[in-house]
Amino acid sequence: VQLVESGGGLVQAGGSLRLSCAASGFPWNDYAIAWFRQAPGKQREGVSFITLGDGTTDYIDSVKGRFTISSDRAKNTVYLQMDNLKPEDTAVYYCAADVVIPTTWRNPRVYDDWGQGTQVTVSL
Repeated sequence: VQLVESGGGLVQAGGSLRLSCAASGFPWNDYAIAWFRQAPGKQREGVSFITLGDGTTDYIDSVKGRFTISSDRAKNTVYLQMDNLKPEDTAVYYCAADVVIPTTWRNPRVYDDWGQGTQVTVSL
């Protein structure tokens, strides 16, 4: 399994970024991909989740209505569109992949495969 994130950067509060996770090396329809984030001194936090087979999605409450997860099978890529960004969204964002059931997606320990991370910084 190979996961490569891109799209992070510096943006002002209220701005937008789109993160990409290029994914390969596994049976697409059997897997799920989640986005996690980790801010300095804090635990890694699950942000959003998508099952690649049927497109089931979920989000943590703090990003609902602002973030949108999607997948493009033809490009083997999962996206996280982040709108109306806030300073508290500042973190390193990681994508993770595994065979995961929706009720457990927020636990980072259920994922064996991770990308290298991409920094998102939101300024006032």
